[in-house]
Amino acid sequence: MVQQPMSPNQEPNNSEQPEKIYLPRTSESETLKKIRHTASHVMAMAVQKLFPKAQVTIGPWIENGFYYDFDNPEPFTDKDLKAIQKEMVKIINRKLPVVREEVSREEAKRRIEAIQEPYKLEILADIKEEPITIYHLGNEWWDLCAGPHVENTKDIHPKAIELESVAGAYWRGDETKAQLQRIYATAWETPEQLAEYKRRKEEALRRDHRKLGKELGLFIFADPVGPGLPLWTPKGTLLRSILEDFLKQEQLKRGYLPVVTPHIARVDLFKTSGHWQKYKEDMFPLMAEDEAAAAIEQGFVLKPMNCPFHIQIYKSELRSYRELPMRLAEFGTVYRYEQSGELGGLTRVRGFTVDDSHLFVAPEQLDNEFLNVVDLILTVFRSLQLKNFKARLSFRDPASDKYIGGDEVWNKAEGAIRRAVQELGMEHFEGIGEAAFYGPKLDFIFRDALDREWQLGTVQVDYNLPERFDLEYVAEDGSRKRPVMIHRAPFGSLERLIGILIEEYAGDFPLWLAPVQIRLLPVGEAQLDFTKEVAAKMVALGIRAEVDKSGDRLGKLIRNAEKDKIPVMAVVGAKEVETNSLSIRTRASGELGVIAVDEVIDKIKGAITNFSNF
Repeated sequence: MVQQPMSPNQEPNNSEQPEKIYLPRTSESETLKKIRHTASHVMAMAVQKLFPKAQVTIGPWIENGFYYDFDNPEPFTDKDLKAIQKEMVKIINRKLPVVREEVSREEAKRRIEAIQEPYKLEILADIKEEPITIYHLGNEWWDLCAGPHVENTKDIHPKAIELESVAGAYWRGDETKAQLQRIYATAWETPEQLAEYKRRKEEALRRDHRKLGKELGLFIFADPVGPGLPLWTPKGTLLRSILEDFLKQEQLKRGYLPVVTPHIARVDLFKTSGHWQKYKEDMFPLMAEDEAAAAIEQGFVLKPMNCPFHIQIYKSELRSYRELPMRLAEFGTVYRYEQSGELGGLTRVRGFTVDDSHLFVAPEQLDNEFLNVVDLILTVFRSLQLKNFKARLSFRDPASDKYIGGDEVWNKAEGAIRRAVQELGMEHFEGIGEAAFYGPKLDFIFRDALDREWQLGTVQVDYNLPERFDLEYVAEDGSRKRPVMIHRAPFGSLERLIGILIEEYAGDFPLWLAPVQIRLLPVGEAQLDFTKEVAAKMVALGIRAEVDKSGDRLGKLIRNAEKDKIPVMAVVGAKEVETNSLSIRTRASGELGVIAVDEVIDKIKGAITNFSNF
């Protein structure tokens, strides 16, 4: 047996795990909401004391902290952030009372004009309620604000705040308006919470999919191609294919029919669907043949959604009730014209592939088909080892005008989703205003290893698009009836899913999903031919195996395999060749000893089938 050095990712077992420090989101804690809201005011006061020319705009809380946008002639530096934080501590330690005052609109305007803060005038104009509320920090600084706040700056722990970074931001999010400087910061109830937050931030950097994706050779971004447009390397493409094949096989077992649709279409298609009217700002610009065509909005657009294409396939012939439910499925690439500042690795891109399917069902089939879709999504999550999630009932906001369709169809669609989660007994919550413009959704919100939330799978009920496209089927009694549509995507998008999985696994993909499942490491030239034969046998049996032919020393071969996060490593020395065996070590279990080649193959195949480790 070849002696192998200890795996660098093996750690001694420590049964005494430290107690986990709970880090609530701002929306989950009224105390944190007050602390962070007041801390943003303290930061703005500190900035204006140190930088008198800085003008303030908005400073809301966010889920893990707060930010404030400033219009300042000079860019803020890291040195400036340290000075601002030091000044904040001084303000906090002065124990200034936080006082709420109500004034008339005219008085608020007079005070704003007196201190020459033009952005506040715009904010004031947007406030519809009266009286206007102002919050003071002592007698030295005030801001328009609805609250809530702590009663005194002493209620903020000076050792539980930290300024984090500076980023650019446009006033009102409009690229045509002034570019501001956004200071991001965080504040907690205790220093221990801040320390845990910083630890998680460091761990997030270690797991960052942009960093690991490059190290593992999965994808790249290239300036000549453009931001938000990832290029997939051979290993990354293989990873995508594994995920696609897994879901395609599962869908075929469940009666889905594969389709393929083009990447562009006439803009009229999206006018009929409503995307052009409701979603135009997020779409790439119209491609018109000439100025005259552009003036009347005639031409082609990159598709933002796949559903209108699947509708055309359904509508290409008159359907019978016997054909329903019809489940059309496609890994379709769609395009969104995201602002460059909103892009983020694979989780926010301009072109992404959706595991899209649209089910055309008779009304009486809706509940059962919806439950079947949820079952598929849960099967996907189990296979991907994603366990920490909850369901969000994403319903419309009745006060908003961004939706299409009347109250009756929305109530029917939302009722179908409520019945499904009640029947399944799923933990869920309602997200008012989170619906798509054409229908409500059941979204699966996943909480990752760092306690961050991501939306993954989604399933939507839609009565509106069948109406807009005049879809019909011939019922059993010969009459024409309208089908209901179900939109669903268990992955959400391949790009976002892979980014999330890289970070959840910290690059250590489960055996079934790893682009390379086993790497064979020959100790010397004499073992190379045997190693190649074993690898070829494995590849022929569907195992993703490769040989390290570098000729490096064994220690380096193992270190490289560990660095590349290969799930199974097989060391081949003279003894292994003689006994037709492999010396196995895995990232999951460490050294397993010498195992016969055929037994190794059987174990790998069994683990792949069961979505388990070797």
